[in-house]
Amino acid sequence: MADQEETIKGGKEIALLAAAGLALFANQAEDEVELDADAATKFVEGADAKFAALEAEAALLTGKDNKKARTEKSKEASALKKTDEYIDAMNVMKGKPGKNGNFCKVKKAAVAEVAAAPTEEEEKKDDKDKKDKPKKAQDSAGISKAERDELEKLKNDIISRKKELKEGGMSGGQMNKDAEICTWVKRMNDLKEKENPGGIAAQKEEKKGGSKKKLSAESEAEKKRLENEIEEYKAKLKTEFGYTAKDIKTDPDLLEMISKLAACK
Repeated sequence: MADQEETIKGGKEIALLAAAGLALFANQAEDEVELDADAATKFVEGADAKFAALEAEAALLTGKDNKKARTEKSKEASALKKTDEYIDAMNVMKGKPGKNGNFCKVKKAAVAEVAAAPTEEEEKKDDKDKKDKPKKAQDSAGISKAERDELEKLKNDIISRKKELKEGGMSGGQMNKDAEICTWVKRMNDLKEKENPGGIAAQKEEKKGGSKKKLSAESEAEKKRLENEIEEYKAKLKTEFGYTAKDIKTDPDLLEMISKLAACK
């Protein structure tokens, strides 16, 4: 009996020493930087495409009368490659972390704490908790700060590009078929789906006449606000941008509002 107690005591001491060793190792570990090369590449491709478009527009502004406008276009194009996002993206594409923290995540090294070896009763309780606890999903929803910033920039770029195309005489349908806009819209939808999994599916379900749930007062107010916002935006597309009814239905910003409204319902 005494030998058995000594064995148990020795086992606990070994466990404590092992925990101390792990803690020392963890304290010496360095933070890990995870680079998002795919997002960086897509950002650079989009910026380069816009740069080329601005340079082409500047080249068309010939003569002394267009010197000022030509210079402005060239400055606007040059500024695209001087932003923190662009500089970071180029570094990330080379396998280096950006100085401004874009397109990368820093994973803090875990620091282990020295804890006393669990008693037999605590081990039994821990095993029971593990069995009772539901299994968590392996992939959590949501997007990083860099991806959220990218999403906002894509929205602004799409709006700016549409204004440029509108001034050039394009119709709403032609705008939506523009190669650059199509690329941005696809990337924007990918980020939206990652941020809110099932949001696009919810929108399709809403179009099919999915089941309706009773809304709270707060949800009802949000629903009304979104409905008003959608109607105002439709009117703006028609009056300011000259969209047809078909063009309005495929506008990405409008589809986003409808998706939010579907989620609210």
